[in-house]
Amino acid sequence: MGCEPRLDDIRRKAAEELRLRRNAVINVIDPSKSYQPTMAGADAVCRIVHRSVDARGDVKMVYRIEAYKNFEYKEYTLDPYQDVSGAEPVIVVGAGPAGMFAALKLLMLGLRPVVLERGKDVHARKTDMARLSRTGVVNPDSNYCYGEGGAGTFSDGKLFTRSSKRGDIREVLYQFVEFGADRSILIDAHPHIGTDKLPKVVENIRKCIESHGGEYHFNSRVEDITKLKTTGQFSVKAVDSNGAKPKKVTYKASAVILATGHSARDIYEMIRDKGLDLEAKGFAMGVRVEHPQALINRIRYRGQWEPGMPAAEYNFVEQVVAPGPDGEPVERGVFSFCMCPGGILVPSSTEEKTVVLNGMSNSSRNSKWANSGVVVSIEPGDEPEQYKAAGAFSLLDFQRDVERKMYDYAVSKAAEGDNLLKAPAQRMVDFCEGELSEDLPETSYHPGVVSAPLHELLPAHVAERLQEAFPAVNMHGMRGYYTNDALLLGVESRTSSPIRIVRDPETWQCPGAQGLFPAGEGAGYAGGIVSSALDGINCAVAAAKYLQPHNEE
Repeated sequence: MGCEPRLDDIRRKAAEELRLRRNAVINVIDPSKSYQPTMAGADAVCRIVHRSVDARGDVKMVYRIEAYKNFEYKEYTLDPYQDVSGAEPVIVVGAGPAGMFAALKLLMLGLRPVVLERGKDVHARKTDMARLSRTGVVNPDSNYCYGEGGAGTFSDGKLFTRSSKRGDIREVLYQFVEFGADRSILIDAHPHIGTDKLPKVVENIRKCIESHGGEYHFNSRVEDITKLKTTGQFSVKAVDSNGAKPKKVTYKASAVILATGHSARDIYEMIRDKGLDLEAKGFAMGVRVEHPQALINRIRYRGQWEPGMPAAEYNFVEQVVAPGPDGEPVERGVFSFCMCPGGILVPSSTEEKTVVLNGMSNSSRNSKWANSGVVVSIEPGDEPEQYKAAGAFSLLDFQRDVERKMYDYAVSKAAEGDNLLKAPAQRMVDFCEGELSEDLPETSYHPGVVSAPLHELLPAHVAERLQEAFPAVNMHGMRGYYTNDALLLGVESRTSSPIRIVRDPETWQCPGAQGLFPAGEGAGYAGGIVSSALDGINCAVAAAKYLQPHNEE
């Protein structure tokens, strides 16, 4: 499979489209390369904007090209970061994608970001995550979800989004490249950075923010946000656990960007206690599915995979009708989520006595396993009746109880000294046929697995839809996917937040708390690194607009 485009073919096609002579000078810009040709003397410019693998026949790389007459072409550039040492502060709660990119945008806008992160810096996080996988002991403030970079730092670093309505995706991708990501993310159809490279990228972002006058405060868990009537500022109280003894620290600013991630239950409770509006929001729940990567390569490349080709990915959506909680038939989507080719499975619990899984992969994607979440859409009203009295927290409570059910089952089967985060697991065909697996295949999940009836442990309306979907995927173009060589592990439940912090669609602020800007996945307005980053950028712009009248007074 040739990966490099033939430049003469590109130039010839561009000349035809631009109606230029065949011998016109046409320079080809490949954003994935660090060196670019000069524009001097060129009649036209071609730019590679997209590349993808097409394995429907002979395996080939497909490129999409844009062509411009030279005077029409302008390369994309980022706005400069300003020195904000003495500028107006904006408190950013959370250092995940929404928080980081909000902080970077604030630098561009001349405002000083003060980032409060409940977890540790990206390197110190690794120690806690290693301990989590080895012992099953959860640090509720430092794990695969909490800490510098957020959950995305240790889940492959996938950067594709299906929507550009939130803003210009290039602002996110070009900044990642600025801070150390491979330039290939600028044109790849499914760009990813890799868990091995993301920590350095995240660290470089922080160093940039600090070097321009911004602040980072790790181990600073926010427990209260109050708007002071006397000054109109926010008083943000955080528990600082950096020293031998935790202490309370208060920060003040006229604007706060709340970017706490999708698992910060304590923040939702604080918002509720402040009398601000919350609402239940749809999310998805299911299992993590692990296949041998060689099998997925064989399926997706139609038997043509060779060493040197990218590890194969897949994605699918199946619409399945099954009885809802009230017994009436309801159609819901069953879809793959966060697919990690050449990846491994990791524990993503953020509190004790729960089992939650996620996937990750390094930039090389060279593990012998492929894993993906396969999940069922769950909408408000899909939860059992006993949860509905909880109002906005109904789906959040439902999510937690399923995670606890997985933990309780695994612990009930554990031997003395076993890792407490063993995952309930079942072979795929056994799951669909309602049979307990007599044995389990090798898995990448380090804490280990225990054979379990996932078809009974999962909520019935989730299990039944998955049982319908897996054979259907096999029939709809992925023959070989439905196999007992595939292992299902439960539960995959942190696909997105099951609760939303209500904000005004025009001002991006909480009604009743002007100057408070909920952002990203935790606020219920994004689902992934890029969409969260764009949401953070938009909240930073809205915060700057909000502060402008204050600064003019």
